[in-house]
Amino acid sequence: MLEADSVAVVGASARPGSFGERMMLELIEGGYDGRIYPINPRYEEILGRGCYDTIAELPEPVDVAILGVPNRALEEQLAAAAAAQARSAVIFASGFEEPREGVPPLTDRLGAIARDAGMALCGGNCMGFLNLERRLRACGFYEPKDLPPGPVAFISHSGSAFSALLHNDRDLRFNVVVSAGQEFVTTAAEYLDYALGLDSTRVVGMFVETVRDPAGFRAALERAAAQDVPVVALKIGREAQAKELVAAHSGALAGEDGAYEAVFDAHGVLRVESLDEMVDTLALMAAGRRAGPGGLASIHDSGGERAMMIDLAGRAGVGFAQISDGTRDRLAAVLEPGLPPVNPLDAWGTGNASDEIYVECLRALLEDADTAALAFCVDLTTEEDPSMGYIAMAKRVYPETAKPMAMLSNLASAVDRGDVAQVVEDGIPVLEGTVTGLAAFRHLFAYRDHRSLPPPPPPDAAPVDAATRDGWRRRLATGAPLDETEGLRLLSDYGVPVVESRVVENEDDAVATAAAVEWPVALKTAAPGVAHKSDAGGVRLGLADPDALRAAYAEVSVRLGPRVVVQPMAAAGVEMHLGVVRDAQFGPLLLVAAGGILVELLGDRRLALPPLDEARARRLIDGLRARPLLDGVRGAPAADVDALVRAVVSMSWLAHDLGDRLDALDANPVICGPAGCVAVDALVLPRKDG
Repeated sequence: MLEADSVAVVGASARPGSFGERMMLELIEGGYDGRIYPINPRYEEILGRGCYDTIAELPEPVDVAILGVPNRALEEQLAAAAAAQARSAVIFASGFEEPREGVPPLTDRLGAIARDAGMALCGGNCMGFLNLERRLRACGFYEPKDLPPGPVAFISHSGSAFSALLHNDRDLRFNVVVSAGQEFVTTAAEYLDYALGLDSTRVVGMFVETVRDPAGFRAALERAAAQDVPVVALKIGREAQAKELVAAHSGALAGEDGAYEAVFDAHGVLRVESLDEMVDTLALMAAGRRAGPGGLASIHDSGGERAMMIDLAGRAGVGFAQISDGTRDRLAAVLEPGLPPVNPLDAWGTGNASDEIYVECLRALLEDADTAALAFCVDLTTEEDPSMGYIAMAKRVYPETAKPMAMLSNLASAVDRGDVAQVVEDGIPVLEGTVTGLAAFRHLFAYRDHRSLPPPPPPDAAPVDAATRDGWRRRLATGAPLDETEGLRLLSDYGVPVVESRVVENEDDAVATAAAVEWPVALKTAAPGVAHKSDAGGVRLGLADPDALRAAYAEVSVRLGPRVVVQPMAAAGVEMHLGVVRDAQFGPLLLVAAGGILVELLGDRRLALPPLDEARARRLIDGLRARPLLDGVRGAPAADVDALVRAVVSMSWLAHDLGDRLDALDANPVICGPAGCVAVDALVLPRKDG
């Protein structure tokens, strides 16, 4: 499909301005040198090419049939293309029809036709594709004709985003651009795999609504990682909340977007928030240079814009390089008086000898051992003499280093396109906007950090023996609910530290148990069906003597029944939440969050695909906003983060081994203190649908 040597244009037209004419013009004006067969019984010839009444009359089976017909004609024309042995098709129309009782939807029927014929199918509800290396345009909409091929592949579920990137005026160059549409048959995973098979692909951008082939998508992402091809994704729909799993905090916290967060993190996908951020990140990654250790160096011609850069870098999570004393000395030797030799650097003084000052400062910063990448931050307004200004400086220095380096303009609307073209022609990326430019550098560093991780643990490295695993799988397969003590035993079997818990049925046994486990104690209802005990008023903490326990028992039992759990109070610490969620597409997910009774309100969580090693578990914890609490605040001692890391790894293996048997699991709170961490409550929901 994407490398077709022959094309049938069904619905081609000679009428000026029509969709049928545009399909033909895109092929012809785009320079396609394959065979083009217009199909329309109303014409004998279209744009100098003989026209056929039907696709069945063609002298050969075509590689791709472009179907520029309305919904009502789609089934007939796709069936005709399949009968004529067309190898693939493109459908622009939506495939919508009014539902008919007993008749499968048109979209399903179209997919069945293509699959039965072994046809690839782009769409429906798409804008087609452009393979610029092959000068092949299966598109019915105007796209610029002066598009030289380049190193970026772009796959989009948004037709508007597809066209917007093709119309970019930043000289961002593509090899293949696909509007995948509703993916009746061929999926974004297959387009991604195709792009990775092109020698020219240095980076792939994706505008993603949903993934229809999770296994194929993950396999393609693994291939991208193996080939060192970054994937940059704009995933929309993150605000939607999943309707199922609401009985567990983990499910509510994960939402619909949690699985994508976990998948992207597992495979090093660079997630962007806007098309502007997408383009800046693609431009930086397409240059092909990879960041080493260290942070960002930046050089400016404005103290005010340097201060803005520092403010925004802090918000973006971009750290600056800690330059050495030797680098400071090099800077001081050329800077004009009054300009401190620091990073970020304002190198503009009086303007005298500015070219030599900037070039030496650029070299000094780039040669510093802690500089991972450099941003040359100047507003790329029109230069009177580009041979003497910032453009010339960048061109001198860029070839001297292998480190990532980009021009960064703070105001996109002030950029001189002609000047920028000179920079880009030398392979120097240009980033347009302080916020999006910093985000691009953050992604550059994130890609480095992901690739520095050790290989993930193999599935056969589980720390739990097969008998324990299989026993819990049989137990969960019954679908019967687990009470808190059984849930804690499950956690303990997988290596998650838990508090001792005993179930009692009356007040005297509660007092005797408390004395045995040592005061103070916690008392919780063990009434069946009470998932969130605190919400039901079924938890009493810090009971220090028999009188306090008897009073608490009387209060809880009268409302929720006589069955309660007695536990020794865990030592004070930071409350965390560990959980497992089963996603319908990608399977079990591990969740780590700030815990306690405000877990959902805080919404501070990270998700991952299990299993994890300690390096990945630590990254997950470090990504929480609550992470500084574990280091101790306001005189509180630091928590044993290593113990929490081990608990996260243990929970990840539980998710890996048993997650397909669970709807959700909450360990909340897991209290983390100086002496370690311990889970004091567990909610386990076996899978309802088997």
